[in-house]
Amino acid sequence: MTIAISIVLILVALFMIVTVLLQSSNARGLGAIAGEVASKMSKSQAKAADAKLALGTKIAAGVFVVLSLLLWIIG
Repeated sequence: MTIAISIVLILVALFMIVTVLLQSSNARGLGAIAGEVASKMSKSQAKAADAKLALGTKIAAGVFVVLSLLLWIIG
């Protein structure tokens, strides 16, 4: 049981890392190297994509916390 929860926990952590990295940055810095997302998509589509990524990050963080606590209780 702990192995299955650990595997799911690792997958959730990787998903959370990817969603955080895909979110656009408001600051100028390394995000400027990748190019402008707004130039290829309309601003409303970019905002919708950022909103979905933010929601995915929040859900993944919640699942991560619950699985971590469950693993701590079981283990």
